[in-house]
Parts: sequence; C-alpha cells; structure tokens
Amino acid sequence: MSLAVQVRRLLALLGIAVLLHSVAPIVLAVEPGEMLNDPALEARAREISKELRCLVCQNQSIDDSSADLARDLRLIVRQRLTAGDSDDQVLRYVTDRYGDFVLLRPPLKPATLALWLAPPLLLIAGAALSLAYLRRRQRQSVESAGPLSPEERQRLDALLDVDSDRP
Repeated sequence: MSLAVQVRRLLALLGIAVLLHSVAPIVLAVEPGEMLNDPALEARAREISKELRCLVCQNQSIDDSSADLARDLRLIVRQRLTAGDSDDQVLRYVTDRYGDFVLLRPPLKPATLALWLAPPLLLIAGAALSLAYLRRRQRQSVESAGPLSPEERQRLDALLDVDSDRP
C-alpha cells in the first residue's frame, strides 16, 4: 500500500473523528423532557446553561454535558426561569449554591485575580525566557566559532578584495 493511500485513509479517519466529536455534544445535550414549552424561556435557559460549568466534566457547559449533575443544574435553571427570575437572578442563585467555580467566565475579584492574571504573566515569562535563551545561544555560537585560521583569513581577504573591485 502506497504512502499516499495511507495518508488519505488517515485523513479520512481523522475527519470522521472530528465530525463525531463535534456532533456528540449535540446528541448528548438537553433531553426533550427538560425543554420548556415557551420558546423564549427555553432560549434563555440555553443561553444561561452555556455560561455554567458542568461540575463533573469541568471543561463543558451544562448545556453540552450529559452528566446527571449537569441535568440537575439545567432543571434548576428552567425552574428558576419558570418562577419568573431574571437571567442574573438565576446565575446568582446557582453561584450562591455552587460558588464562582460553576461559572465558565468567573468574575474579576480578589479571589479570582490569580486566575485572570496567570495566563498573561505566564505568556510574558515564557517570552522573556525564550528571548534570554536565544540571546545566550547566539552569544555562545559567536564565541565558540573562535578566531579564523590563516587559510580562512586568506580566503576571506580574497573574497573581500573581489567585492571591493566591483563598482
């Protein structure tokens, strides 16, 4: 089997995997029994659910998760909306019970300051370390080259003389 055929098969499998990965959350998301009859309330519930973290999965919103706890949180959101709460009141109710960790975008406050500042500080530190490493490496390569041998010096002088003769 040729390399091109193997590469095509690998790309086809990769494409199928990406497709299944992108469709799977849709299939596992909100169950029909959870959905509200009022389309406007359901749309609000879905938007709120996209802002809340699944406490089991932690890298998914409760809207995308099929975990039992995510289902319970989706039901709480829908109950609060049906009771007449605003979106902010629903979010406040859930965060009062589960803390700021349940929010996919936690608020900026002293307790979450490290969470907000860590990524840019790590990026700056990484860039500074990379720059220092590259400068040190460049300096070492120049120093390790050492002086030219007499043959190298003669060849360099000949090349420079040829260039100086040109107009």
